[in-house]
Amino acid sequence: SFYFYFTTLFNGGMVSTYIYYIQYLHLKDNILALILPGMFNVFYLLIMRTFITTVPFSLIESAKLDGAGEWYTFFHIVLPLLKPGLATIGLFLALGYWNNWYNAMLYINEEELYPLQYLLYSIQQEAQALARIAAQSGITVTDLPSDSLKLAMAVVATGPILILYPFVQKYFISGITIGSVKG
Repeated sequence: SFYFYFTTLFNGGMVSTYIYYIQYLHLKDNILALILPGMFNVFYLLIMRTFITTVPFSLIESAKLDGAGEWYTFFHIVLPLLKPGLATIGLFLALGYWNNWYNAMLYINEEELYPLQYLLYSIQQEAQALARIAAQSGITVTDLPSDSLKLAMAVVATGPILILYPFVQKYFISGITIGSVKG
């Protein structure tokens, strides 16, 4: 665990990561540049490791006594108990990918590969730039939709997550009520 945790404290930094993705992996203007950075996260690994330790060993032992093999024990006994942890990490990953606009800004130049969040970010930056230009030139513009634009973008950005959460919520509730072994 220490070796994994150490990488969260001291990493290579943004410049080395950028050079690695562009020069060695050739991910400039590639959709994989948006997928790969969030795929391997040590924090999620530590969460899952901690959650696996809550699985009672007596369940695994009783499955082996009943003649179950390693694969059967994993897929039919352990994995159903891990669904709340997997749902949590899945929700974190979905939120991370959905809200990520920064990797698109770094690695994507083609407009047809832009994710929705980066398009919303670009629209907001352009609206703020127009407001600054109008203010510097002394023009009074009352038709710039700054607040309503931000609110509309918030609805567009949070809508799919609000739709996804009820489907994942049942795993959180089952994780709270898990209790297959009596004390």
